[in-house]
Amino acid sequence: MLSTALIGFGFAAQAAELIMVEEPGCAWCAKWESELGDIYPKTSEGKYAPLRKVKLHDLKRSDGPDALGVMPARPVVFTPTFLLIEDGKELARLQGYPGEDFFWGLLEQMLLENTDYVTPPAEQSGS
Repeated sequence: MLSTALIGFGFAAQAAELIMVEEPGCAWCAKWESELGDIYPKTSEGKYAPLRKVKLHDLKRSDGPDALGVMPARPVVFTPTFLLIEDGKELARLQGYPGEDFFWGLLEQMLLENTDYVTPPAEQSGS
């Protein structure tokens, strides 16, 4: 009943989430944060698949996946790794941060191929 009410107010009834697996001292994680950290939640991609950050150490704990509600399809080794998650299960992943220009296209491709995400007609990815 609650989800139906939310749909009426313009909220999508999706459960996609983008998990950023990071670790302290990761230069590429810091680069993503400085280039896109503030922008991501304002984009159509960020609104569709909100970002949640998870520490690699926490994910690797024996109870990590269950405690965090994230079930990767295979172990995460590199940071950052972006996991597209729905209902706790991995749908797709992007290992590493390829830079701002490539990130948006790769993220959009992940969303289009694995969810019901539709690119807004008046908007380009990442704007």
